[in-house]
Order: sequence, then structure tokens, then C-alpha cells
Amino acid sequence: MSEMSIDIGIDEADRTVITDGLSRVLADTYTLYLKTHNYHWNVTGPMFQTLHLMFETQYNELALAVDQIAERIRSLGAPAPGTYKAYSSLSSIPEEDTIPDAEAMIRNLVAGQEAVARTARSVFPIVEGAHDEVTADLLTQRLQVHEKTAWMLRSLLA
Repeated sequence: MSEMSIDIGIDEADRTVITDGLSRVLADTYTLYLKTHNYHWNVTGPMFQTLHLMFETQYNELALAVDQIAERIRSLGAPAPGTYKAYSSLSSIPEEDTIPDAEAMIRNLVAGQEAVARTARSVFPIVEGAHDEVTADLLTQRLQVHEKTAWMLRSLLA
């Protein structure tokens, strides 16, 4: 049985460019999720309790976001990337080779939150041109979360 064609008012070429962009957002989000979870497990120092709980809140939010982004990619007719190899090639966020101190963790997470925001923002032109309001709404929600989280993390360093 062949797959039915998709006729939602967004042509196939636009859907392909949109899902390519969303795949990069997904990879950044998943990489940031993994980094945040790693930091939750491994943070130490006088801010342990605060950061341990904050990182848990953040990685739980990112876990839900990963699912929303992947389901949007599927709704547009493309397979969602779901392997470390795929994420490694698509993500703009570097993987962690060491366990940094608490302040470096915060700085790295600010950089990660801002990276996801930049990636999400880069997808907007094609989304708007294709009149894909659903993806625009998803990206707007993600931008709001990442920009606010980056601000909250930066505030810890003041």
C-alpha cells in the first residue's frame, strides 16, 4: 500500500525545506536536552540544589518539546530524525566531553538555549512564505521558552 499524498495547502517543496529546518531545531533541542540532563546528574557546589532542580525543570520541558517538533515533522510528511548520528550531524550545539564546573554549565546552557533560538528563528522565512501558521506557532512558542530560559540562566551569573 502506497502512502497517500499530502494536500494541506503547503506544497511538497516548501514542506521539504520546512522539515529540513525543523530537523535542525529537533537536533538542537535533543542535544540541549541531553546536555541539560547530564548537568542535572553531575552538578556540584554551593548552588547544587538550585541548579539540580532548575536543570530538571528544563530537561523535562525539552523532552516534551522534542516530541512536539518531531510530530510536526511527521505531520508535514517527512521522517523525524531520531539517532545520535543524525543529531550530531544536524545540531549546532557541541557535545560535552567533560563535566564542567557549575558556572561553566550555566554558561554552556545559555549558549545552548540561544543556539536553539537562532536555529528556530532561521526557519521562519520559509514558514511564513509557505503560510504554515502551525509551524510558525510552534517556533514562536519554542523561541519564547528558549529566550526566557537563557535570560533566567544569565541572571544566575550576574
